[in-house]
Amino acid sequence: MKLLSAAASCLALMLGCSSVAHAQQLAGEPYIHDPSTITLSDGKYYTFGTGRGGLVSEDGWTWHAGGERPGGGVAPDVIKIGDRYYVAYAVGGGGMSGGHASLVKVMWTKTLDPRSADFGYHDVGTVASSDGVENQDAIDPAFLLADGHLWLSYGTYFGSIRMVELDPATGQRVAGNQPVDIAIDMEATALMHRDGWYYLLGTHGTCCDGPNSSYNIRVGRSRSPTGPYVDNMGIPLLKGGGKLVVAGRGRVYGPGHFGLIDLGGGLEKFSMHYEADMDRSGRSVLGIQPLLWKDGWPVAGTNISAGTYEIQSERSGGALELAVDFVRIPFQRQRGFFGPPTTPVGPIPNLTLEQDSVAWPSGPIAVDLGDYMIKPHQTWRVEPVAGAGGYMGSPYYKILIAGTTRTLAATPDGKLVADPAFSGTTGQLWRIDQLTDGTYRITPKLQPKAGSELVLTAAGASTPVLASFDPSNDTGRWTFQTP
Repeated sequence: MKLLSAAASCLALMLGCSSVAHAQQLAGEPYIHDPSTITLSDGKYYTFGTGRGGLVSEDGWTWHAGGERPGGGVAPDVIKIGDRYYVAYAVGGGGMSGGHASLVKVMWTKTLDPRSADFGYHDVGTVASSDGVENQDAIDPAFLLADGHLWLSYGTYFGSIRMVELDPATGQRVAGNQPVDIAIDMEATALMHRDGWYYLLGTHGTCCDGPNSSYNIRVGRSRSPTGPYVDNMGIPLLKGGGKLVVAGRGRVYGPGHFGLIDLGGGLEKFSMHYEADMDRSGRSVLGIQPLLWKDGWPVAGTNISAGTYEIQSERSGGALELAVDFVRIPFQRQRGFFGPPTTPVGPIPNLTLEQDSVAWPSGPIAVDLGDYMIKPHQTWRVEPVAGAGGYMGSPYYKILIAGTTRTLAATPDGKLVADPAFSGTTGQLWRIDQLTDGTYRITPKLQPKAGSELVLTAAGASTPVLASFDPSNDTGRWTFQTP
């Protein structure tokens, strides 16, 4: 194990900024505008944007150009029902060439992989339209399958957002179904269904001007898919209401085009595009963030940023720590209780790393849980690892005792230790996913058994182990507290 001096740590951080992965920005070439809901097909993730192409990824973190979608047009959406992938897209409209006449069309294929023998699109036909005269613009379609019914929202700022019902068996418009106006002052809508509520998410603000775009995503809800939708203040979406879900932050501007990614077990994320990634020449890029639920409303979460933390068990409140001997802070007990009030006072230092580590073994050290006492053996440095890949919008991290090279690791036989140094092995790489309640699930890349997914778990008040995640309790939930 190596200890890093304070000066060396600061210098390493300054020199390493360009090589450390950014926890909020995806890897590869994630260039897209108006992305469809991310969909898994034949072991790969796909999303399609305005135009004919899209993006493909094997892990949800590193994205490259790929996928095929005929028909062109703008702002598609994708949903899988049975053995079919339905694709909705708009041709015309959007104010392009000064017009708002548009057709929303649907087609389907049995796979999104162009190399598969089952690949091939079949046209369903037009399911919604605007004639260029009425106060409506039939673009930006979005699917929702709920309680056996298939719904499609569409529309932009020009006029209203509308809802129609489709037949989930064919993708065609239900006979006799008429469009219903459900919102105004938004575009690029999306739909969710949860706990008896229907949620309509729409993009507010301006688009298509890079870092000068003010896109942000807002939401309303209703007990009926056709409304009325209202926000958290009771303002109808038909009067311009909408509760904020996500806005631009840091180096990414103008989020729009929400798409739900439900990974199960209390883990949900959402896709969008950013109008401008300032680290990529202001280009429009795909973004993925955790999705949280607070008081019945969706709100954007965040990936853990590089920093120094206490890692606290939600089960017991215990802090993840090295299993080492307790080292006292030099202190006269009587001064704390019986010192005269007139005695001069001043600061005393926390226990230093040098004091705490004097008796640490040189090899791997076991880890346990203990009462948090602001000790160095309880203080962890968490950093994304550049070039190590990731998982659905989240990079792999390394977790080190702050100021040292000692690294949290999972062993091939399922044990937890702190290795003397970081070498980049799979046992030292960790997924840190924010769950819908705001806590985090911590998963090693190395899994003892193929097909298993064991996570960091508090088996008791003081024992961390690797075990299957149980979403019904707090054993596998953690928080990251600033020391």
